[in-house]
Amino acid sequence: MKKFASLLIMMLLVCGCLSAQSKPEKEVAANIESFRKAMMAADEQALNSLSNDQLSYGHSSGLVEDKKEFIRKITTKATVYSNIIITNQTISVSGDVAISRNMSDIFTNDNDKPVELKLLVLMVWQKKSGQWKLLARQAVKQPDQNNLIR
Repeated sequence: MKKFASLLIMMLLVCGCLSAQSKPEKEVAANIESFRKAMMAADEQALNSLSNDQLSYGHSSGLVEDKKEFIRKITTKATVYSNIIITNQTISVSGDVAISRNMSDIFTNDNDKPVELKLLVLMVWQKKSGQWKLLARQAVKQPDQNNLIR
């Protein structure tokens, strides 16, 4: 029984170490969550605070917006985000740049038309004056697993 308990404790410690995030990764993860909430709340101040002035925001449709246009569409309710569900997120940090990838299920109303998107999202964050700011974002539609070329 002691061996089993020792083995279980070792496994838990190993799993805990493997899933641990560095402080910068935790900061970026917190900003991603804040950004997600700001989009759903159409919070102009938060979106401005979390976005780099040179933001390039790419949609899965191919449309690319700058910071001003991206925030305008949300705050004028042209696009209303009712829910954003983020899964399978990875974050890697190199100096003052962080790259995040995730899968996102996004539920919106675009000009009163409900839309559900399943996306793969790449976000590039840059640390400026001690704060992580979104510099670039690009989304693509999740591929149909049955039609993938292997």
